[in-house]
Amino acid sequence: MLSPDRSWGRLRDVERYPVEGPNALWQVYSTVSRVKAVRNFIFIQLARYCPVLPWKNWIYRRVLGMKVGKHTAFALMVMVDVFFPERITVGNNSIIGYNTTILTHEYLIKEYRLGHVHIGDHVMIGANTTILPGVTIGDHAVIAAGSVVHKDVPAYAFVGGNPMRPIERRTGSKES
Repeated sequence: MLSPDRSWGRLRDVERYPVEGPNALWQVYSTVSRVKAVRNFIFIQLARYCPVLPWKNWIYRRVLGMKVGKHTAFALMVMVDVFFPERITVGNNSIIGYNTTILTHEYLIKEYRLGHVHIGDHVMIGANTTILPGVTIGDHAVIAAGSVVHKDVPAYAFVGGNPMRPIERRTGSKES
């Protein structure tokens, strides 16, 4: 088991946009069109409840513009970013657990932030995990259920919690 290390994992890579006036969420439709938001919301809700994995992936790829690898599985109730799903990339043969949320935006009081989310190949993300904008999760990483992914996760790492911390590090493909 690794001891927690504050320097472990790169902090999120986000673009920051300051706003004047009311908080950034009140100004959301100056950053994304209403039509796109409504369209994305409808298709995300269809995908959340769809039990057929190829259909879900078709919606994510063709309608929402996400990059989704071969044999990747999104469990029921996964919530991808409504406003900028095209900023999400998931590699091959990964599993995104039940009710996980993948965000590529944050609307704050004085600014909004956008960031890409990159999830590698053969990644396992446990149920009820939240992935924040601007993070990269390396190949073969495992994220424990209920985690908040607020910084990069190296390949083969096993992490979990809130705040997220390393639990164990695996090396090589023997355990994969």
